[in-house]
Amino acid sequence: MTHTAALPVAQPAPPGLWVIHCDGSAIPNPGRMGLGATLLAPDGQQHTLSHTSSLVGCNNEAELRALMAALRQAHALGARAIAVRSDSSLLIEQLRPPQPGQRPAAPITRLAELFDSARAWLARFDSVQWQWIPRHRNSAADTLARAALGAPAKVAPHPSHKKKKR
Repeated sequence: MTHTAALPVAQPAPPGLWVIHCDGSAIPNPGRMGLGATLLAPDGQQHTLSHTSSLVGCNNEAELRALMAALRQAHALGARAIAVRSDSSLLIEQLRPPQPGQRPAAPITRLAELFDSARAWLARFDSVQWQWIPRHRNSAADTLARAALGAPAKVAPHPSHKKKKR
């Protein structure tokens, strides 16, 4: 008789899940901010946003403002369940609820008001999932953020293309 280990059962995605990829860019840093995001609706329809902020800020602020713009658009389109994908570990650490036994991330005083605004927007959704993704998997949102500033797209090398040290 063969025994197999029980595999964890994946949680089913909430019905109507919208997937948001967001990114922000400040040129120079700090400087003008470009905000970019893609929103994938449950029916497969893709929505994009590419805006320039009238404010001057740093890359972290641009990332946060891009998320809030995407949340506003998703809410306006009727989204109730969202999955946020971002290459900003700071954004994820500050906004994702801590796991059991994990201490909350130390607040960033300079951006505290913006994080509070983002949390208020997040509270409008029935379900929020978080996932940090590598930069090369967020290139569409990055391209939209940079395009808002008139900057060319960055070519983010895939991690498997690392330069070898000599």
